[in-house]
Amino acid sequence: MQKSNGHQHQFWQHDNYPIELWTASVIDQKINYIHDNPVEAGFIDKPHEYVYSSARDYADIKDLVKIITV
Repeated sequence: MQKSNGHQHQFWQHDNYPIELWTASVIDQKINYIHDNPVEAGFIDKPHEYVYSSARDYADIKDLVKIITV
């Protein structure tokens, strides 16, 4: 299917607006949203299966991208 932006496949939504991350639960919600994007797109079955996702760190799987939490 051809998208209006000229790309055949679209991974991220184009609308974008700032969301204040004021609580840990809101932060967790947004992290889960990011991790679930490739699942929703049908690229993978589980978030930790996406090689470049920080979801692998949350699943205690060695990742290609080093995540530092504070």
